Amino acid sequence: MNHSLSIYAGSIALENIRRHGLHPDQVKVFVGASGGPKWFVLYGLDRYLFGDFFPQKKEKLYSIGSSAGAWRMACLARKRPVSAIARLAQKYSNEVYTNKPSATEVSLKARQLLDYVIEDDGVEEILSNKKIQTHIIAAKSLGLVASEEPWLQGSGLLLSAAANLLSRNNLRHFYERTVFHTGEQGRPFFRFSDFSTQNVQLTKDNLKDALMASGAIPMMLKGIPNIQGLKQGFIGMGGWWIIILILDLIQAKSSCYILILVPEWYPVGLIKHLNGGKLRPIILKTWY
Repeated sequence: MNHSLSIYAGSIALENIRRHGLHPDQVKVFVGASGGPKWFVLYGLDRYLFGDFFPQKKEKLYSIGSSAGAWRMACLARKRPVSAIARLAQKYSNEVYTNKPSATEVSLKARQLLDYVIEDDGVEEILSNKKIQTHIIAAKSLGLVASEEPWLQGSGLLLSAAANLLSRNNLRHFYERTVFHTGEQGRPFFRFSDFSTQNVQLTKDNLKDALMASGAIPMMLKGIPNIQGLKQGFIGMGGWWIIILILDLIQAKSSCYILILVPEWYPVGLIKHLNGGKLRPIILKTWY
């Protein structure tokens, strides 16, 4: 029998779920993976989690996402999250482009989509949310990858891919991770030590730019220059390769769970690898 939802969990988490079920206050961290329009397969789960599951939660929730996952986490932090995610799905699914859209056209459409989903009052709702601390992952491009010339940027991307095959640590020569975050204390919940990371407080002046940067795709959707709170440079490529680095680095109590929603295309081998360690992630993988 084929199922449209698979649950991957470590042995401790799985046994607990079988005996007692999964309750909102057991979940401390909610991760939104990237994937572009593939997130539509998660839309039904998002509606349930945003509208029924997480509203029952008494303790604070720490969300983190990149690309489409970051946009979903922004919707979650709205006062009416189900309405916000519905607006995103409705507008995104009806986008129309020219036959061969340029990066300028795609970027303009993306900004219009974001303005439709996150209005000015939506920015304030996300920033002032006391129950959800939002984190947005993006990457600052370095060297050739930061060039606005397609052939130079393409060369930089190829070099970074080749360097990554030798060692993931080589990525620090091409990218600098950036974590944009809300929170009154002025510091993020997540800590990274693998390579250089900038932590930037989200404000009304940079929240939308951070979301745009997280979803940027080289030569397809433009990076965002000179975001408020950062040194000069282009920020983009939130990308799936950054989000998968999170689990071994999260400072979370081992008694709590990390809930991750991923679409069908995420490799099973990667998912099984993420289930190691004390953090006990619970991964929901959906199919079309």
